[in-house]
Amino acid sequence: MIGRRISRRNRPPTEPARAVLTNFLDWPTVGGDGQNRGVITVPDVRAVALALPRTEEHLIRDQVKFRVGRIVYAAISPDETILGFGFPREERAALLGAEPDRFLLHRASDARYNWIDVRMSTIGVDEMREFVIEGWRMCVPKRVAAAHLGR
Repeated sequence: MIGRRISRRNRPPTEPARAVLTNFLDWPTVGGDGQNRGVITVPDVRAVALALPRTEEHLIRDQVKFRVGRIVYAAISPDETILGFGFPREERAALLGAEPDRFLLHRASDARYNWIDVRMSTIGVDEMREFVIEGWRMCVPKRVAAAHLGR
């Protein structure tokens, strides 16, 4: 039919289905040689985040955001220098005080959320993977996290 709008629910998928990586040894690493070095990039974060169940990627106000449902658990700043992720509010002050050169609250409005930011140039792949997975675990049901992580 000419002029018929396709609803969001009836749209064909825009990307192929991705394989679920269930073993940590299967997770992507930076560099062709598998070494944990170099600056973390958006494709590195994307590879880890999109391997997690129920994750969706969205571009909102030039920020790449990864979320489960409507809850954002990781975000990358438009200039790709800061990675924000879900983090317990009760533990945030201690982390900010211990390593202020690495961790920060990029926006003052984030103080009311379970959120913290890290400078991407100061972390490695393993640390980034841990931050993203822990942020994701805060958003999904415990049984989903346990089934995916094998716990």
